Amino acid sequence: MSLKLLDTVPDFTQDSTTGPLSFYDWAGTDWVVLFSHPRDFTPVCTTELGAVAKLRPDFEKRGVKVVGLSVDSLARHHEWANDILLTQGAELNFPLIADEDRRVSQLLGLIHPNASDTTTVRTVYVIDPAHRIRLTLTYPASTGRNFSEILRTIDSLQLTDTHKVATPADWVHGDDVIILPSLDDGAARALFPNGWTTHAPYLRTVAQPGAQSAAS
Repeated sequence: MSLKLLDTVPDFTQDSTTGPLSFYDWAGTDWVVLFSHPRDFTPVCTTELGAVAKLRPDFEKRGVKVVGLSVDSLARHHEWANDILLTQGAELNFPLIADEDRRVSQLLGLIHPNASDTTTVRTVYVIDPAHRIRLTLTYPASTGRNFSEILRTIDSLQLTDTHKVATPADWVHGDDVIILPSLDDGAARALFPNGWTTHAPYLRTVAQPGAQSAAS
């Protein structure tokens, strides 16, 4: 199975470091970041799990749950957690799925035969409260994931879900945003009464909705 943007993630139940995890029940109505690892005790993934553990408050502030997945056993996951604490100074504080039978990996399309027939690639899925895929990222084994970028994309997704805007290149929370081209000036004026900057007929930028109140 290959999951694409706006596909619904199928439900599954599998063991994890926090006990059996039934995905839909565990996710509830929250956003989810699910990120996979080829195996335990790999150096890049060790740093990534430590980074996410430290960033958990930033994910929670956005209503996002995080869950990792690796194809090793639950016993090895618990052993790996000790190394993560020792080397990264962070306790594993979110579930790590033990997908030893690769059932979930196959279900979610996390095994790419050109990379490996047996281990998962290093993929990130950002999943919305309706269990739909809203972002996919797949990294090579040698390159650690940038979780600040993942937080940035979640900010964009959550903003653009609630306002008729898009976010430009390199946007971060608080920057100006783009008014959707589908809105004519009359409709835009009703939503953005303080006006905007027109760069081209199809490119109008405006202050981020809610940025001032969120910052105060």
